[in-house]
Amino acid sequence: MTTQSKFARIGYALGAILSVMATLVFISCGGAIFPMHYYTLERPAAPPAPNSNPIPVTILIGRITGSHLYRDDRVVFGNGTGELGLYESRRWVETPVDMMEAVILQTLRANGRFRAVQPMGSDAIGEYILRGHLISLDEIDSSSLVARFSIELELFDRKTGTTVWNDSYTHDESVNEKTISAIVAAFNRNVHAGIDQLTNSLTEYCVSHPLPAAQAKP
Repeated sequence: MTTQSKFARIGYALGAILSVMATLVFISCGGAIFPMHYYTLERPAAPPAPNSNPIPVTILIGRITGSHLYRDDRVVFGNGTGELGLYESRRWVETPVDMMEAVILQTLRANGRFRAVQPMGSDAIGEYILRGHLISLDEIDSSSLVARFSIELELFDRKTGTTVWNDSYTHDESVNEKTISAIVAAFNRNVHAGIDQLTNSLTEYCVSHPLPAAQAKP
């Protein structure tokens, strides 16, 4: 065993001992250990809807931006006064901005209306880039408990260098009861309803504003 590996093993052991000691001190002082709860935005996987005449464009899913709160996996909470905080024991399985990109990609692929929908960074070449900004994904407990979701999306034409479509969605979804499962269900209903609404609006735009044949890639 090398000297470096010996030091590494000693370091790991010391870290584990210190962690256990800190936990024991915390408990002895009357502290409680709260279980971790992880949220995810689930939708049953579905094959693309059959479409013999898709809209002849490829859409690339670009970045969904957001404040530092939504680049963290901790769930954001508030009381409706404008002040927000972060739970330590309630977390998303991914950061909210990453989850939004995945939900949008999955939704557009599942509806089967476009020739192709690919993430940015893939080998695909697309006419459009769909990108956006996550405004809020918060658990708000004021007069009633709600799952708040707000997002803006825009479609960028790569050839002309212009934004050709944009839309937004904002809604507070009521939570039926103050339980983890009810909160997760409300977030799921709200996010998927919003993304469905926005992708339908996007699809209507692309149908009513077809690209010139020379611009659309085969």
